[in-house]
Amino acid sequence: MFSGIDEVDWAAMRHAYGSAEDVPGLLRGLASADPAEREIALDAMYGGVHHQGDVYDSTLACIPFLFELVESEAVQERGGIVELLVSIGQEGETRAGITNGAYAMACTSVRAGAEVFARLTGDRDAGVRRTAAVALVRFHDEPARVLGLLRERITVERDDRVLLALAESLGIFARRHPGHAADAVDLLAAQSAPPFGPGLRLAALGQLAGCAPDRLPADLVPTVVRLLRDRSERPPCRSEEPDRPDTDTLIGKLRKLRPSDEEGSQLLRTLHNALDGRVADRIALLAGQLSSPSVADRCNAVWMSSGLLRGWRADYRELVTLIGAQLDTPEDRLREAAESFLGDLFALAAPAADHLHALVVSRPELRVRQWEHGAPTVGEAVKSLARTGDPRAVPVLAEMLAAPVVPDELGNLIVHLGPAAAPLAPELRRRLSAVPVDAHQTYDRAAPLLHALTALRDTRCVPEVLRLLLGMPDELRARDVVVKTAVEALGAFGPAAHEAIPTLRGLLDTESAIDAAAALWLVEGDSSAVLPVLRRELADARGFRSRAAAEALGLLGPTARAALPELYGMTGSDDFRERLDGACAVWRIGGDPDVAVPVLRAAWAQDPDTRCAIAACAADLGPAGAPLHDLLRAELAERRRHQDPTARYSSEVYQDEQLLRICRGALEGG
Repeated sequence: MFSGIDEVDWAAMRHAYGSAEDVPGLLRGLASADPAEREIALDAMYGGVHHQGDVYDSTLACIPFLFELVESEAVQERGGIVELLVSIGQEGETRAGITNGAYAMACTSVRAGAEVFARLTGDRDAGVRRTAAVALVRFHDEPARVLGLLRERITVERDDRVLLALAESLGIFARRHPGHAADAVDLLAAQSAPPFGPGLRLAALGQLAGCAPDRLPADLVPTVVRLLRDRSERPPCRSEEPDRPDTDTLIGKLRKLRPSDEEGSQLLRTLHNALDGRVADRIALLAGQLSSPSVADRCNAVWMSSGLLRGWRADYRELVTLIGAQLDTPEDRLREAAESFLGDLFALAAPAADHLHALVVSRPELRVRQWEHGAPTVGEAVKSLARTGDPRAVPVLAEMLAAPVVPDELGNLIVHLGPAAAPLAPELRRRLSAVPVDAHQTYDRAAPLLHALTALRDTRCVPEVLRLLLGMPDELRARDVVVKTAVEALGAFGPAAHEAIPTLRGLLDTESAIDAAAALWLVEGDSSAVLPVLRRELADARGFRSRAAAEALGLLGPTARAALPELYGMTGSDDFRERLDGACAVWRIGGDPDVAVPVLRAAWAQDPDTRCAIAACAADLGPAGAPLHDLLRAELAERRRHQDPTARYSSEVYQDEQLLRICRGALEGG
């Protein structure tokens, strides 16, 4: 083994972290008898030689030696090496046409060794057989032979995990080779019915959903729920797996984070992904999963529900109620999954409010989460309850505010509670008065309190806001963002903040001029003081500041008509965001909609993240916003959420629901 490895000029090659001279040691580590050394070597291969899917010259040089390793029965845990080869070859296949030639060469090199995968489908190691089946389908060029090998393996295989991999391979085969798909689909259809075990039947149904949905049974959901229950009651037939070392590697950390039933999770995730827009079926399936006696099945259902709600609009009240019921479990993992899921839903979590309230009342220790390093944070159940807008959160938050140590983020939750949170205002003001003006954590402590008091329209806090504005030293870290937040709060108070007028005027010649001008207009309504400042900023600034100036000018409405020439110029900018903000300002001020509307329509189509701002512009214009109403109606009729479905951030559902509310309000007001 490793014949010729020392003749390769590894030092002249590169990987993600520089010279590849360490690669021979990593390759030898993959063949070590020590499981920890093998895992560390495999982790380093993914971390450097195949970093985030990249292919380097050293990656290419490794491929022949990786094939030697997987063919040697003396090497243990070769399945992981097969997976590495598949990943290298698959990246080459995916990215060959859009990146450098190394990717195409990687795909070619792995494909050239595909006959090895054919032999490995009969290996004595179940882990190798499992990974080789997928590798065979992806890289072997003779579909008829591949299908024959898969059919043969299905008849003799006894390990359940390998059978699941064979079902996955048949699904991949059917999608890759449409001309040979019929036989693969027939095999999957056979595996989806008795006498095969529940795990294999679930796997086959998931693959059928992706490649031949017309072959799914009419009673798909009850069938899957029944199979899921059967699977939980029957121990699978599988080869004994070796003990895993406890290594400080990414592989080791990911293993600790895996679901307790990773296999079941994958089976159901495959089915959900294939069902995609069949939302009613997916909701019914998740409801069945959530009624399972298995904690692992219910935990998997909670995480899969998150993917469904982030992607699609529907009536989720029943599903959310069922997930709320999981909060009553003594199983911490399931309860924490339900808490986290509900926290991302905001108002959509309202059907679970009773369960959330019961939890925060019965388990006060969960209200604040303590960390080994860093400040305490609000517990997920309290956060979720407050975000629903349920007034029962107010007494809970009042108790937390009275404690000696209060998580900084608590103020951000109050904005969701509306007038019901008014009793909290005195304590919020007191805490704002205690925020030091010269500390590095001033923003972290002050901003949430300002957001809360602004939402409550508590004008009695104006003196404390002015204390922040006037007392912060120029060199304070994050001074600018504290000033911005405080100035925006004063603007939101409007004329009731009249005592702040001198301070706001004093900021018109500073870096905070745009925010101060906007707030001053809202407080005083004197365009003679504000308009020259904003026109100056619009003329002198570029990028973010010019966009902020345009947004502020839009607040002035027709009073800012003198700025229209500059704003018309912005609508022709090379910068996409400048065009958008310029067009919104033109339209709000009363300029030519024939100039503004095409820019806004183009932005709506080009970047879905702009839709809330554009819909708000149309809503503020009332009947004059009618030229965009067709976009708003189309948005309301769309079943998929407006964001990129491949993105993942916690406010996706909230932002999409906000867009829908704005669209409805604009159409009702127009």
